[in-house]
Amino acid sequence: MAGWHARLSLRYWNDAGTTRAHDLHEGPLRVLQRLYPEGPGICHHVVVHPPGGIVGGDRLELDATLGEGCHAVLTTPGAARYYRSEGLPGVQQVRLALAGGARLEWLPMEAIAYSGCLAHNRLQLMLEPGAQMIGWDLLALGLPASQQPFVAGAVRQHLELPGHWLERGRIAADDRLLRDSPLGLGGAGVLATAWWAEGEAIPRERRQRLLDAAREHTEPLSAATGSPLRAGVTAPNDRVVVLRALADKVEPAMALVQRVRAAWRAEAWGLKAEPPRIWRT
Repeated sequence: MAGWHARLSLRYWNDAGTTRAHDLHEGPLRVLQRLYPEGPGICHHVVVHPPGGIVGGDRLELDATLGEGCHAVLTTPGAARYYRSEGLPGVQQVRLALAGGARLEWLPMEAIAYSGCLAHNRLQLMLEPGAQMIGWDLLALGLPASQQPFVAGAVRQHLELPGHWLERGRIAADDRLLRDSPLGLGGAGVLATAWWAEGEAIPRERRQRLLDAAREHTEPLSAATGSPLRAGVTAPNDRVVVLRALADKVEPAMALVQRVRAAWRAEAWGLKAEPPRIWRT
């Protein structure tokens, strides 16, 4: 079975201080109505995939292009779900291209890897000098709380700012050395990566302020469920600040990246947190 092939192209531009948007889709991948809860300069969009899950043979492609001086916030209404595969991988590929002076926030809900899936998740950032973005990626291995642990299958992750930053790896369900070792995942079932990235070198003082703003929130946290969290923040080079976290459940990891996103917004852009409306419904 060939599976679904869906593509969504988004284009944003600055029109006298208003961020305008145009979308073009093929197959079941779309955006909801544009929202401007922060005023006309910042466009909030919700990306939806009506089938609700990705199975073997499915391929989802999202391309977003931002022109000079615009600001977009992209999120999703719920978790992406990679279901069991009969042999072909389920693929999600995202390409985000920003012109100078553009700002983007890529804030999807978590991806859940069901046991037996073959998932490929690829994200590429193309940032011109002067472009800035905040983004994150959360992966949950199985649903242990629902007695559905991740005991078969594999996930491939690829996050890249070409020539400057690359996070790439394969997590196989039967790779107990990687999954259980303290030098690997340490038994954690949720992985979170959040980043601040720019299209040119971040001045040293500002890079340090971004590191400090994130580190204020990386002390061990607990959600209402009491689940612990391990996290750290680094600057692997002068264009990227990266937060990495491991948790037993999604909620504390999501709470952490949301708090860090708010801290970076305030530090670098002088903006309030303004969570996307879909998170509050």
